Amino acid sequence: MLLMKMEEIDKNFKTVTKIEKEGIKFYNIQDEPFKIYGVKYENGLFRRIPEDVAKSVSEGVYALHTKPVGGRVRFKTDSKYVAVSLKVENVNLTAILVLTGVASCDIYADNIFKGTYRTPFEVETEYEGVLENVTDGTLKNITIGLPNHAFVREMYVGLDENARLLPPEPYKIETPVVYYGSSITQGCCSSRPGMSYEAIVARRLDCNYINLGFAGNAKGEDAIAHYIKGLKMSAFVYDYDHNAPTPEHLEATHERMFKIIREAQPALPVVMMPRPKMYLNDEEKKRREIVIKTYENALKSGDKNVYYIDNTELIALCGNEGTLEGLHPSDFGFNSMAKAVGDCLEKILF
Repeated sequence: MLLMKMEEIDKNFKTVTKIEKEGIKFYNIQDEPFKIYGVKYENGLFRRIPEDVAKSVSEGVYALHTKPVGGRVRFKTDSKYVAVSLKVENVNLTAILVLTGVASCDIYADNIFKGTYRTPFEVETEYEGVLENVTDGTLKNITIGLPNHAFVREMYVGLDENARLLPPEPYKIETPVVYYGSSITQGCCSSRPGMSYEAIVARRLDCNYINLGFAGNAKGEDAIAHYIKGLKMSAFVYDYDHNAPTPEHLEATHERMFKIIREAQPALPVVMMPRPKMYLNDEEKKRREIVIKTYENALKSGDKNVYYIDNTELIALCGNEGTLEGLHPSDFGFNSMAKAVGDCLEKILF
């Protein structure tokens, strides 16, 4: 096995790699010309919201805010291969979470899928990998999706030392679409980072986004609403029906959350959705009506920038075959959701 030192990024970083590549050069993704989207680095971890905000919302949100779902590193290169090296934590699998969806990265060149860096099954704290033929030797805009669920402490990208490395092309819509909701929003059970519905929409519309899905812990709290209202957004999409403990809780918080955000941003497009499910029981129908009521009340007040996507629209492509176990979407289900949400956002943003 050929061992080579990585390029020393700063005086504190020096390591070795088992990747067998002559002239491979590694770069810290926090350095220029790389650009990181969807997460920010704070106190040794990539986080979706600031640590103090997460603490103020709930213990559950605090536990989940360091899962970097929706995080992306973007750059431009003509290196034919692209390697990654990550230091990770909390690589936990469940009956419905696969390793490529939990701890792996995937890579796109000019929005064309090029592969997934498959994480070793026994990984605990770090792993690395290399993918060939990412480019044909010409400059491509590269997007690497950070793991959906494993905490990431450090990440490095390895390229041919003779390759060009440039800043990425900006998104057509650089101001992010912000999504808030449950484990479905968080992308739980997607097979890899690029298969959440938000990521699919982003590639279709060439738009930036922030994923604020908190599995089991999106309850429309005032603290998260007040944080979101201060974000610069091109649109806000929210769906936390599944995480509201009761219909009464949903009714007490859903319109309130909308009003908190609307008061701060009067012209912001806001998209409301119930759960993506074909056959609703009586309680689920009641929850759906609560979401519709918020939407209709906004229309009655003269609000012209609110939108509603029905549960039937969200599952139009997959029907009743879009989940793993009747709740969490599979990639098929996420594609169906992406079609409906993408159609709506395309009308809003363009």
